[in-house]
Amino acid sequence: MKRILIVKVTSLGDIVETLPVVADLRRAFPSATIDWAADAAFADIIRWNPGVDRVLSAPLRKFKKARNWNDLKEIGASIGELRAEKYDVILDIHGVYKSAIIAFIARGRRRYGYQNKDLGELGAAFAYNARFGPRPLTDAWRGMRVSVSDALGYRLEDTPDFNIRLPAPTRELNIPRDARIAMLFHATSADVKKWPKDHWGEVGRWLAARGYSIALPWGTEREQGEAQAIAGLVPGALVLPKLSVVECAHWIQASELVVGTDTGLVHLAHALQRRTVMLFAATSREHFGVNDPGRSVSIGDEGAPPDVPQVLAAIESVTIPQSTESGATIR
Repeated sequence: MKRILIVKVTSLGDIVETLPVVADLRRAFPSATIDWAADAAFADIIRWNPGVDRVLSAPLRKFKKARNWNDLKEIGASIGELRAEKYDVILDIHGVYKSAIIAFIARGRRRYGYQNKDLGELGAAFAYNARFGPRPLTDAWRGMRVSVSDALGYRLEDTPDFNIRLPAPTRELNIPRDARIAMLFHATSADVKKWPKDHWGEVGRWLAARGYSIALPWGTEREQGEAQAIAGLVPGALVLPKLSVVECAHWIQASELVVGTDTGLVHLAHALQRRTVMLFAATSREHFGVNDPGRSVSIGDEGAPPDVPQVLAAIESVTIPQSTESGATIR
């Protein structure tokens, strides 16, 4: 196996959770060239992984919103770049129409995709001349890894390796180095995923009473207003300035704890090995959650958001040392 193309186009959380596939492929095929095709909005995150040789990106999401001629020209140029190499195997682990088009355009001997019942969009099926096996009975993230390992015939390591190397920030972030930072990711891409402001306030006060410095990130003006409202309920809480994704990643890396809704940046916290509590209200915890006993936990579920006591218990489960039967402690 000399050259491999991964196709995973969006979005932030999915991109982050796909990174362990790169380490899996590197262990199995150490001399292979591994490229990745994605939306330009998420290309930098893939570049944080030194196991990826080349990131092929196009402003697909941006063009869909603005229909800008320059974006269309960039998409055209990216097609030429995509076809510049011939791949031994193309792995579409996204399974929707746009990822299938990329897989079909790329030059490759074998183009793998999911079986029809496992595709996000059935129309994607046209692109493949090989299929992954039936979707395994596990979460989406491990399922991707299992699908690829089974298809290419290598043994899967149990522990996912995200292999993230953050670039240095381009400005001073003024992160307090002597504080126990707890970041509360209250903002979401959809209102149905939100958790009530008063709940965030109660959790923030509980954490502050235990010595944490509360940091509230945001991305839009509306989210800034929500962060300010929560800060009004938590004396001493800091509403952060607007941050780029890499700047937010540095804040996450400096934090002792991250609590947040089912969003990409909370997945990033899990990947950066922070103590993480992920809250679910509108999507499947079993399918999309994070879980690393003693460090990361997901609570709530689709149509059943957690209450405050459940969140506090989850925080304690990832922050308080747990005793073993022999009397030793594990964290």
